[in-house]
Amino acid sequence: MSNPTMNISHLLRQYEQGNRTFPELDLRGVDLSRVMLISVDLTRSNLMGINLSRGFLTKSNLSQASLNWADLSYAKMSESQLIEADLTKANLTGAFMVKSILVKAKLSGANLAHTNLRAANLAYANCCGANLQKINLRETNLMGVNFNWANLSQARLTCCNLQEASFFGANLSHTFIKDVDLSYTDLEGINFEKCRLTYSNLQGAKLQGSNFEGAKLDHTNLRGANLRGANLRGADLEGTDLTNAIIEDADFTNAKFNETKIVGTHLKSQTIKPTSLQLQLKETSNYMGSFKPLQTGFAV
Repeated sequence: MSNPTMNISHLLRQYEQGNRTFPELDLRGVDLSRVMLISVDLTRSNLMGINLSRGFLTKSNLSQASLNWADLSYAKMSESQLIEADLTKANLTGAFMVKSILVKAKLSGANLAHTNLRAANLAYANCCGANLQKINLRETNLMGVNFNWANLSQARLTCCNLQEASFFGANLSHTFIKDVDLSYTDLEGINFEKCRLTYSNLQGAKLQGSNFEGAKLDHTNLRGANLRGANLRGADLEGTDLTNAIIEDADFTNAKFNETKIVGTHLKSQTIKPTSLQLQLKETSNYMGSFKPLQTGFAV
């Protein structure tokens, strides 16, 4: 078995001499915090428990590397490759990973709070149970990602690809999810409290029992979505399309309706068109109530 300590000396000496290729190196548990290893090739290396905190690994290749329990907090890793890397339980808090490639990476139980993964590619990565609080995933490819039981509170998911992604038991409260396609996705029971889903596509989505209290759903497509038993108390539904949506037992108390389409629902077969007013359900917490204006206006 190779000696990780001796491998550090070899790595740093060869790096200074211009060598950038170090595949299958054994660096288990070593301390390389604040190290500068730009554009290095560490594919299939054993980096379990390594400390690379605040290191510079820009454009490096760590594909298929073992990084379980590694400390990559605040590391600079933009445009790096971590394809099929094992980052289970790794600490990536605050890491800068813009445009990095983590296709099929294992990130279950990892800490990615405050990590910047803008425009990265995480297709089919496993983020089950990961801490993704305040993560930046804008314009990121998240196709087929497993977000089951992940904490995405206050995450930014604007303009990203979420096709085939799964969110069972995930927390998306206070999340910014503007202009994304979640059509026909199973989001049953998900916590979207005070989430911003403006201009997103949730057509045909399974949203039974989900919590949208205080959420911004303005101009969101909810055509044919299943909102049975969902909590939409205080939600902003301005310009929202609820055509043919299933809303039995949904709670719309104090929800804001303005230009909201409700054709084919159990409310009224028409579009509400008030004049710059808000509407709420009268004398009931569910769809069976009648609308009453909070200000002067009309509904047709």
